Amino acid sequence: MILKSELNARNKITAIGALAVPMLRQSFGIINWRTEEIKRIERKTRKMLSMYKMHHPKADKDRLYVKRKEIGRGLVQIEAAYKAEIINIAEYLNTNYKEGQFLNIVKSHENTQPNMNSIIKTAKKITEELSQPDEKIDAKQDGLLVQHTKASVGESLKKNVKTK
Repeated sequence: MILKSELNARNKITAIGALAVPMLRQSFGIINWRTEEIKRIERKTRKMLSMYKMHHPKADKDRLYVKRKEIGRGLVQIEAAYKAEIINIAEYLNTNYKEGQFLNIVKSHENTQPNMNSIIKTAKKITEELSQPDEKIDAKQDGLLVQHTKASVGESLKKNVKTK
């Protein structure tokens, strides 16, 4: 629907970021997404952009995810949004509110889940994946590395994109 509209390219990208990405973002802590599924969604998005002549098939796909101020297109990278959301949920469960009765129930349930279903264990895996070996670890709490926040996750993903 968005790509069929008569909006200009900038407004179409903004509409995708304002309408489509939040729908996915709401499901990140609830549905157990695999990284292959997230990459397939990103591929399908790029394919649709090419079909509607918003992006050339041979153009640099990394430029789609760079901010407009940095001469990019400004599309939100779904994988980065997924990683940031999982880390935020795990930080919320571990650090911010330990007194809540329901949060303690959720946290105890999370600790009994297998690795692939636990948000806390997935967040730990993501932070270890994103951290560089020469950086110092700021804090360790309940097995979760609380080094990366939203900004540092974005910076790490940007570094990974630049090195490719």
